[in-house]
Amino acid sequence: MANITQVVTALKQGQVIGYPTEAVFGVGCDPDNQQAVNKLLALKQRPMEKGLILIAADYEQLLPYIDDSQLTPQQKQTVLASWPGPVTWVMPTKANIPVFLTGQFSTIAVRVTAHPLVQQLCREFGKPITSTSANLTGLEPGRTVADVEQQLGDQLAAILNGETGGRNNPSEIRDAQTGNIFRQG
Repeated sequence: MANITQVVTALKQGQVIGYPTEAVFGVGCDPDNQQAVNKLLALKQRPMEKGLILIAADYEQLLPYIDDSQLTPQQKQTVLASWPGPVTWVMPTKANIPVFLTGQFSTIAVRVTAHPLVQQLCREFGKPITSTSANLTGLEPGRTVADVEQQLGDQLAAILNGETGGRNNPSEIRDAQTGNIFRQG
């Protein structure tokens, strides 16, 4: 049974959590809590310059972070047609988005997940969470709760019980303005 309440509590307390996505487990935290993001980056041994992905239950949860007025109607329609699903879009940000989320970029990578447990998690948390693969840099991402516990268990406040969505590859990453593909799905 899913332990959503435990995981939401950990997020609200500024902790880093693990959760299943469409292909692999992810680790995430509250994107508005700089201390939580710093914990996540330290745990992943990930440089802040790379930026982070936000994963959400629906498009409305992303609106505080993205500036979709910089997209043409056709660009926005293309993005929305791919969601919910395993496509992450790099989009222009609102002016107030902190560098600890965007890294060296003036954009942010965002996705509306099709994973029902992650949708429920984001709904109960009330906003998106950060999303990066549940592994130490250089190691294979976890595909089960046991994998995540083995690599990162002592560093996570909670792991959402559940299974991945069965995809083999992590989400495709595309630029919403140019359509360029940064990572194949």
